[in-house]
Amino acid sequence: MAVYTILSKDDVEKIMSNYGNFNVVHHEELSGGSQNSNYLVKCPNDDFVLSVCEQNSDEEVQNLALLLDHLAHHNFSTSKLIKTLNGESMSYWNDKPVMIKRFITGTVEEEIPEHIVRLIGVEIGRLHKIPVPPYLPHSMSYGKAYFHEVSEYAKGSEYEKWLRAKHKYIESHITDSLPKSLIHSDVFSSNVIIDNSEEIVTIMDFEEATYYYRIFDIGMTIVGICREGTGIDFSKAKLLIKGYTQEIQLTDEELTCLQAFAVYAATAMSFWRHRNFNYTIPTPSLFNHYEELKQISDSIYQLDPQEFLDNIS
Repeated sequence: MAVYTILSKDDVEKIMSNYGNFNVVHHEELSGGSQNSNYLVKCPNDDFVLSVCEQNSDEEVQNLALLLDHLAHHNFSTSKLIKTLNGESMSYWNDKPVMIKRFITGTVEEEIPEHIVRLIGVEIGRLHKIPVPPYLPHSMSYGKAYFHEVSEYAKGSEYEKWLRAKHKYIESHITDSLPKSLIHSDVFSSNVIIDNSEEIVTIMDFEEATYYYRIFDIGMTIVGICREGTGIDFSKAKLLIKGYTQEIQLTDEELTCLQAFAVYAATAMSFWRHRNFNYTIPTPSLFNHYEELKQISDSIYQLDPQEFLDNIS
């Protein structure tokens, strides 16, 4: 995705001076961030990721910092936050919050190998067992509670009609008895670092973490890393479930409604792209970026429920 805040080497050095006496050797833009402008900052003894938060409020950034500390306290491997010389979790650049995190060595692969998919399932299971901190939001910024916003900027459009139909289908599969937990809600391949040994995976970018249905996280991860064209690679999806159930057993109700939550996940991401790139930050080159996930949502929706369940379990 685009980098919205352009930083020179002098700019980076000024920002890093808030965190210590770092000798910045090199900096470069990092792709993949959709809400932040991210830079790799190379120093003689360590490398860092500098993130300028483009859409998050101060409170949201502070809560993310608290969450990263909370995950570290519970031995969950993810980005390690660097504090300022004053012990603060963030600094500012042109009135935008800035976070510095230690760079994690490894690779990001668009097509994730099957054995890595199982490891990701294990990590998600471990995440779902971590106690939920009180500051975690109880709804996602692109979840069904916000679908109505399409009427504010695309009223009467075909996309609004499509979103309404999917919303009705999703609502018919949600019950109060579905278990909730701390979820990541955005496990795509770009948010997974694979260690060079290919035995360790690190899930990153917890900006969208929330207290929500844990089966949503499974559905989103299927959409994020188990896709095959506009359909599902069920061999990968099975391995994801296999890894997850090493940590947590899914209930029968969760398995039964997993198809609907995979539809929900693809629909929610399509909505986020539609709203963000057509309305929030209009980006002509990405106006149609939502179409891919719209097609994936339709493809999963059209599968026979029993066939889906047989293939996934």
